[in-house]
Amino acid sequence: MRLTTRTNLAARTLMFCAVNDGQLVRTSDIAERCNASTNHVARVVQQLQAEGYLETLRGRTGGIRLAKSADRISIGAVFRIFETEIPFAECFDEVRNTCPLAATCRLRSYVTRALEAFYHELDMVTLEDLVRGNCGLMDLLAMKPDLSSGCTVRA
Repeated sequence: MRLTTRTNLAARTLMFCAVNDGQLVRTSDIAERCNASTNHVARVVQQLQAEGYLETLRGRTGGIRLAKSADRISIGAVFRIFETEIPFAECFDEVRNTCPLAATCRLRSYVTRALEAFYHELDMVTLEDLVRGNCGLMDLLAMKPDLSSGCTVRA
C-alpha cells in the first residue's frame, strides 16, 4: 500500500500546525518546512478546513491553525478523507471495474479486511501522539522555539 501525496501532506500540515499550536501559520511556511508545493499544500488545507480540522483566517494577518485540539484528531479519520477517493484496486471501483474475476475472486475480501485493520490501527492514533515529546519533529517544524518544551530548537 502506498499513501497518496495529498494524504502525506495532510499529515505534515496537521503536524506543523500542532507543533506551532497557538500560532497562526501560513501555507507557504508549511510548504517550505515540509518540502512541498505551496499549491498542493493550499489544496490540502482547503480540504482539511472543509472537514473541520483547520481554521483559516483571511487577510494580511491571517493564517491557519488547528480547529480542534490535537488529542481529538484521529489520524485514521484524516487518512480516510484523502484515501477513499481513490479505489485501492480496480475491483473496488463499482463504476470502472472491468476485472473479469470480480464476481468470484476471494482476494477482494482479504484486501478489504486488511484495509479495515490498517484504518483500525490508525484510528487509535491521534495527532497529539505524533507530536507530543517528538523533539526531532519540533526541531524541524517549530516556527518559534519553545524553551519550556524541553526540546532544543535549531535555528
